[in-house]
Amino acid sequence: MEVPRILTDHAYSAYESKIDREVRAGVIPNHLAFIMDGNRRYAEEVLKDDPMEGHRLGREKLEQVLHWCLDLNIRVLTFYAFSTENFNREKHEVDYLMELLEQSLYSFADDSRIHEKKVGIRVIGDLDMLPDQVVEAIRYAEGKTKGYEDYTLNMAIAYGGRQDITQAVRSIAQDVAEGRMSLDDIDECTVARYMSTGGLPDPDLILRTSGELRLSNFLLWQMAYSELYFTDVYWPGFRYIDLLRAIRTYQQRKRRFGK
Repeated sequence: MEVPRILTDHAYSAYESKIDREVRAGVIPNHLAFIMDGNRRYAEEVLKDDPMEGHRLGREKLEQVLHWCLDLNIRVLTFYAFSTENFNREKHEVDYLMELLEQSLYSFADDSRIHEKKVGIRVIGDLDMLPDQVVEAIRYAEGKTKGYEDYTLNMAIAYGGRQDITQAVRSIAQDVAEGRMSLDDIDECTVARYMSTGGLPDPDLILRTSGELRLSNFLLWQMAYSELYFTDVYWPGFRYIDLLRAIRTYQQRKRRFGK
């Protein structure tokens, strides 16, 4: 006999509420980073639709997940929105993704909840690789949230972990060459300050959707002691319960930091 939908919905809601209470009673990650993966496969396999529809839904999911995390009081969020390697995709797809990123930046900058929570928006990556209209949207979003320090939203756009480390090394070398720093001043803390996330804590938890088990050149320096969580769920299909399960798994682990 088929179970009535209303009963299954009620059971699911009760289960989600139980995990929500458990998670909120535990240690919440201070910095949570997302590798948002699976937009195209979600559109093709689940929706039987054009891959661009997956990207559109992925943009909507980004906004939804952002507010879930703020409600859970996660202070620093980093979303891997567009990698340097993503520029190798078909031009029409890159152009559409740039359009979606531009829309997201303006939407976040004008969102009353962002201002209520005092969320500072910060874009990390090589801005020289981006179209002028996206750079304008970045300047707008960063300007509108300038001075906000209660929460931080990092958008990694035209970003690569190796690129990030290379740029830090170049900046340090320039400061040494120009006498602003000596070789003896350089240690891990110095390098960390020169990274794109300088001044922010390293990620406690990095979450990747879509079932892929790789890091894809994301925050390579910063994730030295991050906990990693992989889920088979495609990004547009990512649910609040999936977020809660990831955080609960993080809470159940014992972080040793190499000790």
